[in-house]
Amino acid sequence: MTDRRVNNEPGFILHTWPFKETSLVAEAFTLHHGRVALIARGARRPRSVSRGLIQPFTALSLSWFGKHELRTLHEVEWQGGFVPLRGDALMCGFYLNELLMKLLPRDDPHETLFGHYQEALRQLGEAGVALEVILRRFEARLLAEIGYAATFSHQVDTGQLVEAAERYVFQAERGPYPYSEDHAGIPVSGQTLLDLAGDNFGSAQTLQEAKRLMRYLIGHHLGGKPLYTRQLLVELQSSTP
Repeated sequence: MTDRRVNNEPGFILHTWPFKETSLVAEAFTLHHGRVALIARGARRPRSVSRGLIQPFTALSLSWFGKHELRTLHEVEWQGGFVPLRGDALMCGFYLNELLMKLLPRDDPHETLFGHYQEALRQLGEAGVALEVILRRFEARLLAEIGYAATFSHQVDTGQLVEAAERYVFQAERGPYPYSEDHAGIPVSGQTLLDLAGDNFGSAQTLQEAKRLMRYLIGHHLGGKPLYTRQLLVELQSSTP
């Protein structure tokens, strides 16, 4: 395999950890290459130019080379355009990053999902969009983009349209069935399923039921792996007076 160079690739840092004495490994989500692992040599030195740039939620231009799964980052430039995340919005951002880390394989491009991620970060930095809406919308789009698209609008057994006034049981990787205690899955209203199909999160009931449904579907595709940011969010919310 020949040495491969990539220049000026749009991307965001998802996670970093120390590597040897002065370097970092940075997991990045990029536009054309998906999730990639990059060694930032010397990035932990006090005078390193890249030290302050290799941070989550910052739009970057990344250049690297290498023929193995772990490549070498040789240039990083700040692109700007995003409001720094704070408080609950910051925790929500880390939650999105953990979803991408655990559900995306490396070197699997998802250009549409990259756009959804940018949109979610912009909205998290604004005051006008409810955090719950941003999270539920991104979760649904993430599952769809990585091949776990669920059928929300039609019943699995008959193919008929879901009816807003009826109750259903939703099964992972299959979809909704008319409600029965004999069906394993998550109970959910027809209205919530139709709202999910239409990307409509204006109802409090839809948000509540969508949260349970997304948690169920994501947990299924994670194979039981925990989401640490979700646990931390729950702990912070429960400790608030």
